[in-house]
Amino acid sequence: MEGNPINWFEIPVSNIERAKSFYDKVFEINIQMVDLDGTKMGFFPGDVSKPGATGSLIQHEQYTPSYQGTLIYLSCQDLAHELSRVEAAGGKVLQQKTRISPEHGFMGLMEDTEGNRIALHSNN
Repeated sequence: MEGNPINWFEIPVSNIERAKSFYDKVFEINIQMVDLDGTKMGFFPGDVSKPGATGSLIQHEQYTPSYQGTLIYLSCQDLAHELSRVEAAGGKVLQQKTRISPEHGFMGLMEDTEGNRIALHSNN
């Protein structure tokens, strides 16, 4: 395997409009919605010329939100800003900004409106 192992992620949701609103508010972004033959997806903004992965929200009968499933980390400039918007957007802060180490920056945890546990990471 060359490079980093992750190149795409999908966050399962029960209500894609509610989830889109949550992520748009917390990250101050605009998720782009598409319907692929009944599979509703909301694409996170991305730039293929930069390192790292992007992904989508996904609503389909084969996808179920999970608190105990795989934990993904979403990158932020300073995750304290995003965490400060979580509750107003309908989610829960599970862990405030916490230093991992001087070399690895900070992390925090939130629960989105769909019941998924999502981690945030920043170097600041």
